[in-house]
Amino acid sequence: MAHDLLGRALRTLRISVTDRCNLRCEYCMPEENYTWLPKAQTLSYEEITRVVRVFHGLGADELHLTGGEPLVRRDVPDLVRLLAPRVTDLALTTNGVLLAEMARDLRAAGLRRVTVSLDTLRPDRFERMARRRLLPAVLAGIAAAKEAGLAPLKINTVVIRGQNEDEVGDLVAFGRELGAEVRFIEYMDVGGATRWAKERVFPESEILAALAARFGEPARVPTDASSPARRWALPDGTIFGVIASTTAPFCRECTRARLTADGQLFLCLYAKKGIDLRGPLRAGASDAELAGLVTAAWGQRADRGAEERLAVLERGALAQAERLSEDPHLEMHTRGG
Repeated sequence: MAHDLLGRALRTLRISVTDRCNLRCEYCMPEENYTWLPKAQTLSYEEITRVVRVFHGLGADELHLTGGEPLVRRDVPDLVRLLAPRVTDLALTTNGVLLAEMARDLRAAGLRRVTVSLDTLRPDRFERMARRRLLPAVLAGIAAAKEAGLAPLKINTVVIRGQNEDEVGDLVAFGRELGAEVRFIEYMDVGGATRWAKERVFPESEILAALAARFGEPARVPTDASSPARRWALPDGTIFGVIASTTAPFCRECTRARLTADGQLFLCLYAKKGIDLRGPLRAGASDAELAGLVTAAWGQRADRGAEERLAVLERGALAQAERLSEDPHLEMHTRGG
C-alpha cells in the first residue's frame, strides 16, 4: 500500500466521469459560462477501468464515481458493471435529477451505495440555489434509490448562512423518515465557489446547536478514520454527519486521490496542478509504469490544503472566474469534490 510523507495511505479514488452538470448550484457552479474539457480528452470506460485496476493494486479499494453530474454521461451502468468486480466498495455521488430512471439499472450493474446532494426541501429555494426547477426529480431519485436497494443511502447538504441553515432540522427529519443518513457540509472556498465569504460559512458548532435545540443534545459516535464526516447520534438514535472541511479540516486523515474526466490526478482539492495519467496511458504505458507514476506522486504528497487555508487572514474565494476560465481543472465540478 502506498503512503505519503505524512503517513497517509492511498485508500480511496474519486473519479469524475464528466465535468458536465445539469444543475448550477451556487457553491459549485455560480457563473453563467464555463470552459469545458474537450470531449476527445475524456477517458473511455475501458481507460477508466484500467486506471482503477492500477489503483486497486496499490491498495485503493474504495471507489467513488462523481462529476460534474455522473449520470449525464451516457451508459454509466456499463461503467459500473466494469468496475464493480474490481473494488471492495463502489459508490456514486449524484444530484439525483436522473436517478429515478437509472437506480434499478445501477443496482443491477453492481453499484452498492449512493450519495445524493440535497440542499433544501423547498422548491423556490431549490430553484434559487441550483437555478433549475428540478426538486421533484431529485426527491423521486432519492425514493427510487431506496426502492432499488442502494444502501446505505446518504444525503449531502451544503449549508450556507443566509440560504438554507434554517433547514438543518427539517433535513434530518426527512432523512430519519427515509432511513438515510444526512451529512452537512460546511461551505468551502474551493474551485468555482467564487461567491464564497467567511461570513457565509455556517460552522459545525452552529449546526450542532440548531439540532440540539430541536431534537436534544447529539452525542458523538465512532467514525471510520478515513471518513471526512464526524458522525453524531440524536437522543432517538438518528445518525447524521458533519463535514467541517472549512473550520476543522481533516487533512491529516485524508486518504483520497481524485481523477478528472480527462485523466489528471489531483491529490488535494486545493492543489493547483495535477499529474497527467492520460498521456502515458494513451502512449502505451504498462500497468507497472502507471503504478510507478502514481506511487511516486503519492509518496511525495504533503498536501494540507484546507489546513493551510485556515492561516490565510484575508481569506476569500480560492479562484476568481477569469482564472477558472484559463484553467478549468481548478473547478470543483471538474475535480469531483
